[in-house]
Amino acid sequence: MEHISEEKQELNFDKKAYSDDILISLYFRMLKPRLIEEKMLVLLRQGKISKWFSGIGQEAISVGITAVLDDDEYVLPMHRNLGVFTTRDIPLSRLFSQWQGKSNGFTNGRDRSFHFGTQEYNIVGMISHLGPQMGIACGIALGNLLKKNNKVTAVFTGEGGTSEGDFHEALNIASIWNLPVLFCIENNGYGLSTPTSEQYNCKNLADRGAGYGMESYVIDGNNVLEVYHKVNELAKSMKQNPRPVLLEFKTFRMRGHEEASGTKYVPQELMEYWSAKDPIENYKEYLVNQRIISLEEELEKRSEIKKEIETHWDLANNEEKVNIDLDKELNAVYAEFDYIEKRPNTKTTELRLVDAISDGLKVSMQQYNDLVIMGQDIAEYGGVFKITEGFVEMFGKDRIRNTPICESAIVSAAYGLSVNQHKAVVEMQFADFVSSGFNPIVNLLAKSNYRWNQSSDVVIRMPCGAGVGAGPFHSQTNEAWFTKTPGLKVVYPAFPVDAKGLLVTAIEDPNPVLFFEHKALYRSIRQEVPEGYYNLPLGKASLLKTGEDITIISYGAAVHWALEILEKHLSIKADLIDLRTLQPLDIETIYKSVKKTGKAIILQEDTLFGGIASDISALLMENCFQFLDAPVKRVASIQTPIPFDTNLENQYLSKNRFEEELLALLAY
Repeated sequence: MEHISEEKQELNFDKKAYSDDILISLYFRMLKPRLIEEKMLVLLRQGKISKWFSGIGQEAISVGITAVLDDDEYVLPMHRNLGVFTTRDIPLSRLFSQWQGKSNGFTNGRDRSFHFGTQEYNIVGMISHLGPQMGIACGIALGNLLKKNNKVTAVFTGEGGTSEGDFHEALNIASIWNLPVLFCIENNGYGLSTPTSEQYNCKNLADRGAGYGMESYVIDGNNVLEVYHKVNELAKSMKQNPRPVLLEFKTFRMRGHEEASGTKYVPQELMEYWSAKDPIENYKEYLVNQRIISLEEELEKRSEIKKEIETHWDLANNEEKVNIDLDKELNAVYAEFDYIEKRPNTKTTELRLVDAISDGLKVSMQQYNDLVIMGQDIAEYGGVFKITEGFVEMFGKDRIRNTPICESAIVSAAYGLSVNQHKAVVEMQFADFVSSGFNPIVNLLAKSNYRWNQSSDVVIRMPCGAGVGAGPFHSQTNEAWFTKTPGLKVVYPAFPVDAKGLLVTAIEDPNPVLFFEHKALYRSIRQEVPEGYYNLPLGKASLLKTGEDITIISYGAAVHWALEILEKHLSIKADLIDLRTLQPLDIETIYKSVKKTGKAIILQEDTLFGGIASDISALLMENCFQFLDAPVKRVASIQTPIPFDTNLENQYLSKNRFEEELLALLAY
């Protein structure tokens, strides 16, 4: 930590040309969250709220920044930014209900404290993983640039969060795209109990801005006039000249990371030093000394705020707890989507799978002017599989955007675009690389609608699969990572017609969709595909063949493996089900077929344990047991990573064991 002076630290306030009304407003905007916090600390000890993350001593930052921004400009706060919410004039009863998990809050009891957002007040709340917040701000700011609305976005993080990869990814994206984002670091001395000396090895975190070609400033975070003036100056400039700015606010956390943590790890002299720099007491003294406000006026307004707090607390405290409603909970996982069939054109063209996907993107880009495609090398180069070749000429670089190699922040930015009323498609160069963006997919996109009724209008394209000798890092078919996660939809077509129609629907759907595209099928499978715009429903399997002997259930490349075996054994009369979508899953078609045939075999390219075949097998055992004439059989690849050598890959794949297992089950 910095050297501590033995003298009382004075804050030097400079009112510049600001009116007394603004100066007084800033004071009471700081006082309000302070008084709320003091009330909450009492209630916490009484057991009336469950947890509290205190921002006492940091009010000048939240208030100073939010007071500058227009009400329709997005702010992305963290735990210690109560002043953001109160400065946006959110009714206190709603905040109090939120903290008690009641329905008048913003998450209907599904999330706690400040883990919420609200479009009504243009606030996007945090998730506990911290880092994705920065990428969301990039997406919102990109949406503003595309709208040409001259808006600025402010996003908060602590000094601890600056160690996360998402922070660096987001700064890089914002810099190369000239996004009007205020990146606000509240450097409050400790990440839980870890001091800054153990978190980073530079004098100022603002110095990192230079590495990203970004201007940056160090600001006294306890001086509300300094905060307000600098942010005001920058916001006006950024609207005229869009660009990101990194701000480091020096402040201190006067209480524990959360109240249970305490502050025993903080040296007493450090607490005393920062206590002398209290942003509210020092500013009050300044206003009184400058005769801008009197002590009587301050006491009167303080009393009004306290009364408001008590009144709203009573409202929230007397509110009933959230009613348990199973259907309501289940229906909140996904945003409502009314599928409206768009019938295909009778005119067709023979297309490969890769061309059908490209065509689906193209007609969707024409349909939705607010659709943006992002990914590595997708612009002039056209993507590594050339799916977006020529798109820059058709739609421009604003909507066809090359990205740095930073999957996590790009997924978060796609979510930010959705928050700002855009659609987004993200191309993972290979499905394997999605692991670098896993967190925002499963913790941000998937949970968003359930948490605060904000849809994630994002499609993530996933070139996947073996059979092309690409080895362990370019050949995975990792759909099971996502079928497990409530809130995500998973699509996996095997034919060009399906690929185009399902991709169109995935883009129409306001929910997050993982769209798997098997690389080995890209240029090996052809089909007559309808021209123009059409869609196909998610959650509806395709019955490719019918028969009484057995039900074969599969998806992706494995569908074609099954077709090959059935062509070889023409005497086998099977129902062959191509699932097409894995979430939602068409269990009705599966059950109907198995009840008819009495035998079921599930073929997947993925490894066995924890895969989609395991769940389907369990569903059949639970719901169709009395109709089965044999055990349900799963056929999958061996339990190893995918090897590079052709012979080893052939041994790995389930393709080479399917025929034997099928014949054995038929003979059971």
